[in-house]
Amino acid sequence: MTVTPVLTRALRYGGIFAVAVAVVAGVVGLLVAGVPGLVGGLLGAALSAVFLGLTAISMLIAGRVAKGDSTSPIFFGIVVGVWLLKLIVFVVVEILLRGQPWFNPYVFFAAIVVVVIGSLVLDGVAMYRARVPYVSDISLPGDPEPKRRP
Repeated sequence: MTVTPVLTRALRYGGIFAVAVAVVAGVVGLLVAGVPGLVGGLLGAALSAVFLGLTAISMLIAGRVAKGDSTSPIFFGIVVGVWLLKLIVFVVVEILLRGQPWFNPYVFFAAIVVVVIGSLVLDGVAMYRARVPYVSDISLPGDPEPKRRP
């Protein structure tokens, strides 16, 4: 059983949504806070999209490396390793952006919140629309060879 279709669909939906949020957050940020608002909106949407995409990509890569065994320590090692890397990069980016005059942190925060909540909703939609079987040890009439349980 594979979750590749769900993750690729979630990546596609999330990417399209992040671009839409970047445009809207950039325009709203420009109207509310000038160029620093524009920069904050674009950076918030871009950073969120990259981090959310890295999660799905790490799961796809980990699934291939672990040969589909999602209980493998290799799978968890890759996913948790990418998560820790994202956490460290996020903290470093926040430290570097703190107090910059060319950047509006409020628009940045709002863009991050909108992308994260929207991405969660779209991940649910991708899961709902995916046609992934939830029973794997059965044989259906017309199958070439009956599947047997070990």
